[in-house]
Amino acid sequence: MANKELVSRFHAGTLTDGWHWFGAHPEVKRDKKGWTFRVWAPHAKAVSVVGDFNQWDEQANKLRRSGEIWEGFVPGLEAYTAYKFAVTGPDGEVRLKADPYGFHTETRPATASKLYDITGFRWTDEKFREKMRSHQVYDAPLNIYEVHLGSWKKRDNGDFIDYKDLAKDLAAYVRDMGYTAIELLPVTEHPLDDSWGYQCTGYFAPTSRFGTPKDFMWFVNHMHKNGIAVLLDWVPAHFCKDAQGLYEFDGECCYEYSDHNKWEHASWGTRVFDYGRPEVKSFLFSSARFWLEEYHIDGLRVDAVASMLYLDYDRQGGPWTPNKYGGHENLEAIDFLRELNTMAFSVNPGVMMIAEESTAWPLVTRPPDVGGLGFNLKWNMGWMNDMCHYLKLDPWFRQDHHKDITFSMMYAFSENFVLPISHDEVVHMKGSIVGKMPGDYENQLRCLKGFYAYLLAHPGKKLLFMGAELGQWHEWDSNGQLDWYLLQQPLNQKIHRFFKEINAFYKKEAALWEIDFGWEGFEWLVPDDNHNNVVVFLRKDKKGRDLMCAVNFSPNTYENYRMGVPPHRRYVPVFNTDDPAYGGAGFGDKEPVAVERIASHGKEQSAAIRIPAFGAVFLRGEGKLPKPRKKSKAKELENP
Repeated sequence: MANKELVSRFHAGTLTDGWHWFGAHPEVKRDKKGWTFRVWAPHAKAVSVVGDFNQWDEQANKLRRSGEIWEGFVPGLEAYTAYKFAVTGPDGEVRLKADPYGFHTETRPATASKLYDITGFRWTDEKFREKMRSHQVYDAPLNIYEVHLGSWKKRDNGDFIDYKDLAKDLAAYVRDMGYTAIELLPVTEHPLDDSWGYQCTGYFAPTSRFGTPKDFMWFVNHMHKNGIAVLLDWVPAHFCKDAQGLYEFDGECCYEYSDHNKWEHASWGTRVFDYGRPEVKSFLFSSARFWLEEYHIDGLRVDAVASMLYLDYDRQGGPWTPNKYGGHENLEAIDFLRELNTMAFSVNPGVMMIAEESTAWPLVTRPPDVGGLGFNLKWNMGWMNDMCHYLKLDPWFRQDHHKDITFSMMYAFSENFVLPISHDEVVHMKGSIVGKMPGDYENQLRCLKGFYAYLLAHPGKKLLFMGAELGQWHEWDSNGQLDWYLLQQPLNQKIHRFFKEINAFYKKEAALWEIDFGWEGFEWLVPDDNHNNVVVFLRKDKKGRDLMCAVNFSPNTYENYRMGVPPHRRYVPVFNTDDPAYGGAGFGDKEPVAVERIASHGKEQSAAIRIPAFGAVFLRGEGKLPKPRKKSKAKELENP
């Protein structure tokens, strides 16, 4: 593409592969090896490249201006050389800025970009990628293990583990535990560990905390070789105000809104991207495509979508600027999200574009041509909030809050939902997943098993933050690591085995994932037994085969719990959370349960099963119930 056409697309907001041109790239000019630099700085009076190589002299390697873009060639530089742009603003002040399109950075607390050539990595994951393209997520199992790389596991001396060693350990663990995908908290470069990556400075750079860009490519490739999809949290909603970042890049608002009623999320201390500015759209589109193409990422979970959609978000009682119709919807952000998703699916039709959207905004996972935002998955934040509230209740009071475990089915198929129990639910004094449960630790583990079985049985794809599978009792510490020592304890070994085996059960049972987004895959049997804290329902596969799921959120065992069922001959128990192998008492049916001609719950036949306390059982419907024999005419006369 000619530079003129490329620049035109950049200014039109349609450049989606800008990393090939902007930033720093190795070139040979006049027989001299060096690097060509390009940066957008529309308000700047001057721009130069500075670093140790020129003693940070802003006069040494000046860039020339062409419209709003500055460009220049510096010979003799080597890979890994640290550099910044010295940007002279309209006020005459010189600001040292990291490269917005930089591929590599110094490790914090240092903040410079580093020269790096990302070409030449040898990928070996084509079979996996082809499988992902041909087997899309809608009717496939998706059980996501959410991971913060910095605190999943550390070296014995407390140092971070590098990308390659993390890949080896994490891939083996995730595969053994039966998860189908990992979702990484942001790996885009960020200065502050405590932000967990959600306040970024490098939208094209995997954090150097764990190694080089090609090390991260190796990480993804190794995950794919082990059959594990890789999702990234990606943050186009806002960016941090660190001096080296995008913040007032050339002394004026470039990447952020200039309207003071729109430009900042005060409670986060961050600036908001200007979604109406074409050059900002090109930057963000390019960032998203960059991770999908250059790093073979299988999907992006777009963070804080609600904050993008509403002009009055987090401005309760404060000033905000309405849209041209007087409403609070950010029309520019809506268009941006639609274009983003359209672009992503054009790059990879099998991509997962996941919205973290916490309101009732309609049609988030519907195509733009029918008025949707164009995502194909959305976190179900309502379900998550209801469940976290319910799990904390004393079992006696759960009867008055039964809607917490049933209301989600009122809207379960309005979007393509993911059921998330994420990092946000185990920090800031919220406690661990186990810590939300009532009773002593042993009882909490029993509750954890029942809840996780309910999560896997409920329609929707699944996500669980790291650590729950260990029975970790304290909340997540992003500066530490998971409590791996717990696996030395028999109870925790058993809960760990439970997670491994129920994940395998989930993958094997098509009824639990083949129809996640429609009523054809779900049927209530007992939705309203609030006094016993029990729900029973069927999940169904595309062939109509059903799996009974009975979940008991009370401390009582139920010996003959009867409910109306379809006319099968029997229900065969296939999984029980109370198995002694998982630390349970073994309460539950061991043999097939006969379906009887006893009317119940609006059906002509029923079955009576055993349900353990705080547990769940799964039974598979088999055979066909014989029709009752008709009485002969003589018998009818004898017994009118």
